[in-house]
Amino acid sequence: MAGENLPQVHFKTPTFEPEARDLEATGGSISPEDNKTKAPSRPCGEESSPQRFAAVHNIIRGSLAPTYTTPRGSLDSRAPAVSPATSLTAENSHLQLEHLLQAVDADLKGYGLEESRDGFFDAPFNRPMKRNHESLTRKAADTLPDEFRKKNHPLSLQRFIPDQLRESKALFKLMGTSRAGIRLLRTFLGVFITYIICLIPASRDWLGRYNYIMVVSAIFNHPGRAVGGQLEGAILTILGTVAGLGWGSLALYVSTSTNSAQSGYGGILATFLVIFTVIIGWVRCDLIRLFQALIAAGIAIFYTCLADTSQSVGWKKVFDYGIPWVLGQAVCLVIAVIVFPDVGSRSLALSLHDSFNTIQAGLVFPSPDMQSIERKLAWQFVNVSEAVRDFRLDFTFSPFLADDVVLIRNLTQGVIRSILAIIPDPSLFADLDPLAEHAPGQNTESVQQDSIHRHKRAKQTICQILQEPTRILIDAMITSIVRADQTILSISGQKAAEKEPNLSQALDNLRTAKQTFDSADAILIAHPHLSSEYAKSPDVIKLFLFIHPVRQTVETVEALVAKVLEMEQAKRNWRFRAPSYPLNKGIMRTNAQVRHDRGGLTVGFYFRSKKQLDETMSDVRRSSYVPVARHAAVGQDLKDAPERAPVIGDCQKEKEYDLGKGSSKAPLRHRVWEVLHRLQGFESRFAFKVTLVIMLLSVPAWLPQSRGWWNNNESWWAVVIVWTTMHPRVGGTFRDLAVRAFCAAIGAVWGGLAYAADDGNPYVVAVFAAVYMVPMLYRFTQSSHPRSGIIGCLSFTVVSLSAYTVGGYPSVVTIAWTRGIALIVGLVAATTVNWVLWPFVARDELRKSLSGMLLHSAFLYQGVIAKYIYYAKGEEPGPKDIARSEMLEGRLREGFVRMRQLMELTRHEMRLRAPFNPLPYSALITACESFFEHLVQVRQSSLYFQTQTLASDPATIASMAIPRRDAVAVILMNLYVLACALRAKKPVPRYLPSAAVARMKLLDTMDVVESEKARRLEKEKEIEGEGRDERGQAEGKGRRWADVYRYAFSTALTDIVENLQEMERYTKEALGEVGWESDPLDLIGFGG
Repeated sequence: MAGENLPQVHFKTPTFEPEARDLEATGGSISPEDNKTKAPSRPCGEESSPQRFAAVHNIIRGSLAPTYTTPRGSLDSRAPAVSPATSLTAENSHLQLEHLLQAVDADLKGYGLEESRDGFFDAPFNRPMKRNHESLTRKAADTLPDEFRKKNHPLSLQRFIPDQLRESKALFKLMGTSRAGIRLLRTFLGVFITYIICLIPASRDWLGRYNYIMVVSAIFNHPGRAVGGQLEGAILTILGTVAGLGWGSLALYVSTSTNSAQSGYGGILATFLVIFTVIIGWVRCDLIRLFQALIAAGIAIFYTCLADTSQSVGWKKVFDYGIPWVLGQAVCLVIAVIVFPDVGSRSLALSLHDSFNTIQAGLVFPSPDMQSIERKLAWQFVNVSEAVRDFRLDFTFSPFLADDVVLIRNLTQGVIRSILAIIPDPSLFADLDPLAEHAPGQNTESVQQDSIHRHKRAKQTICQILQEPTRILIDAMITSIVRADQTILSISGQKAAEKEPNLSQALDNLRTAKQTFDSADAILIAHPHLSSEYAKSPDVIKLFLFIHPVRQTVETVEALVAKVLEMEQAKRNWRFRAPSYPLNKGIMRTNAQVRHDRGGLTVGFYFRSKKQLDETMSDVRRSSYVPVARHAAVGQDLKDAPERAPVIGDCQKEKEYDLGKGSSKAPLRHRVWEVLHRLQGFESRFAFKVTLVIMLLSVPAWLPQSRGWWNNNESWWAVVIVWTTMHPRVGGTFRDLAVRAFCAAIGAVWGGLAYAADDGNPYVVAVFAAVYMVPMLYRFTQSSHPRSGIIGCLSFTVVSLSAYTVGGYPSVVTIAWTRGIALIVGLVAATTVNWVLWPFVARDELRKSLSGMLLHSAFLYQGVIAKYIYYAKGEEPGPKDIARSEMLEGRLREGFVRMRQLMELTRHEMRLRAPFNPLPYSALITACESFFEHLVQVRQSSLYFQTQTLASDPATIASMAIPRRDAVAVILMNLYVLACALRAKKPVPRYLPSAAVARMKLLDTMDVVESEKARRLEKEKEIEGEGRDERGQAEGKGRRWADVYRYAFSTALTDIVENLQEMERYTKEALGEVGWESDPLDLIGFGG
């Protein structure tokens, strides 16, 4: 109980107005006369209105209101409160909660008191149950991703060589049997042709000393991408090069403009370099679309300010860089256009193909591995959205319209959403034994057997009537998806269209199967074996919970197939299509190949998904619940407060910023704060880190005593490596550093050998380049380790072509080791600084992401309860609300996918701090995801049945208000406590409010409501007679689905309580538990 002097904790509880409906109770209302006859000994019994509002005014002053409740004993010994009219929903939920609370022995007594103050709630506390560590570990192991099921650790040296051999075999197979070989061919041709041009003496001499910039240009914007992406990359890299050369030329001009400037030219160049590096470093993090331009700009500015530094400037230096870069882009663009061009629709078609294949697997019932299928469906839900976004980002030559593609994405996600809502019941397709004849009896045991027999007969009737139509329906859906997949591939030019059977026939078969199912369903409604008592059989209800979502999935599949058929019949021509993605969003994103080449793909996806989710949830977080006491004006007597329901607060939008009356400085202060706050982000941190490393490595270029060896050995490449390999988010692991350093060293050695093999013979050098570049280009452009691949390519290119250009002077060995050391120094410096300054630690980010996901789940739970369950009259959820909820749920699904990917990164981290156990985190993600899925089920089920007549009774709503509030607030508080513990990495309090007890209290109150409703219905039935039977046959189907989804609704809410308990257990496993040396309850025999 909340006392007057205790700390006040306010929660955002939903508003319970008299017009609100209760989706957990059945339809019907209780008249005021009936309400007066309610037993006063039941929990949450209501007083008359004058007494209630007088109690409210006393409560606001800080007192606790007495209630006419009977003290509850232990859950095991309490008297049965369920009346004979109690529904299966309440009974099943009671059984679930009894199971959750079976180990609780401590009495919970209300002492005739309840908390009625608006903004407060009763928090029931139980003796915490002891955790079985072995059982929790065994269950958690089943939730691990496939990557964790491998026996050997990724950092194990024992598995390194076998893995490399296995990957090499897979690489050769992949290159010869898939499109990956064509992509590698285009990439290799672009780089190798530019390399050959640099080996031709005439072109080498014309391009100048730094002719290998042409090859570097081809490496960074290689032609192994779509034509639209290649064109955009060429434009961006050329513009970036112009910007870098322009700023560098200005720096050179200023540094040599006067004698005084020449004496301090190093400081001037450093100043210009710092300004430019900070700007492009910050923009590189924020505007991802400009990544290629900024990389090119950085290399250009480093070349201009750090290569061949001296107090005199030769402007030919600028052309020696700019012309090779432009020529390299021209060669790559030509290769991308003429050699097996990818015009942009292939990746989209393949992504849809993968999604359709996963959908087919999801429609196989029963599935041997349902958890794996669900995770694949969730991944495809995210993947198809990413593919459509990439299609709209680039220039394409395609028959697909952008609007059609967006609609296909939405319909595909709708199908996936419908499949995830299916709860498979294998008993529908099982062979049932014939039931023996059963003679009805009169005693209690015979009555129970009669009920069991009727339930079995009802289940058998459902299986006999709907088994074959359901199987035909599922087969028709699978066939339709297969034909739609083939049609999409045919339209995109990836596969020849099949003549028979075509998509139109598949769609007709699907509609015929749907009609057959509906006819069988109509027969089932009127079947005498399916009496109204079917709603009391869990097996029958579960059958319907499988059948009806399957029937709903048909609608989404039909809409998807119809849209694909429409696209096929339109027969649109292939046309050039400009990007259609909004510019304000498109500037923050880039295409798939650039994302891959940039590196840190998993981390980048995780942070972008997290940012999107935070922005989406920001509107929900800005809603602040204002209790009733705060509505009273200053000086107003509380006794003059309006007589309203006990919980009469409101949700209001928090003000973004109070400008302040008469204050002209407030807006300026706020803008200054916003700027300073923005500068604390990761963009500024990265800009600082990269500038720090670059400036420290650049100092020898401007000192007289080191300028000679710096220029002769082309040591400015150390700075280029820092700029190209340093990632804004992730710094890499020790293994990454070792592999990248190895690639740099082997590239330098191989480049030296290429020249020394035949004293610079260009044909021999070309052969060495072909042998080395193929695996390195594959590693850069298609493997999961792109940065080690680009380091290897740059190392070989710089060493081999530098030696070839200068004729091996002073020696090949000197050229190889000096360039190699420069690259390795830059690599080590970049990685070390990323480790020291604001490092990325996957385990810490995983813990923070789990904290954020728990908070988001709490906000979603609050929103679903307020919008879909306890809403006021006239505020029913509409299509826009449903669409927004589905969008939010899609973001949360992606969040769970990214968290699992993030968890896999923890395997690659060195255990220098402490060992990391992924089991509790994996189980916590699964429990949180299950919480989310059950919440989605609650939202979807709430749309299929209504109880407006019950909600119209103010007395009933008043009696339900406090139990509802407690049930909601306890869950919100627990999620908040767990989220804060994860965020702060602190142990979890041992005692947390029991959501199961609060839920049980609500169900007990519902028992009273349902029993009163049953009595009223009996009276109405006697009055109406046969007229009601005629209407009942017409409305039987609607009532059936209302009963089914009411069961699913209430069961899902109880499952949410169980998921919450799982989250509590595994959070304590991960973080520990706040405890004491001794507990008094242990001494008196109440140990849990």
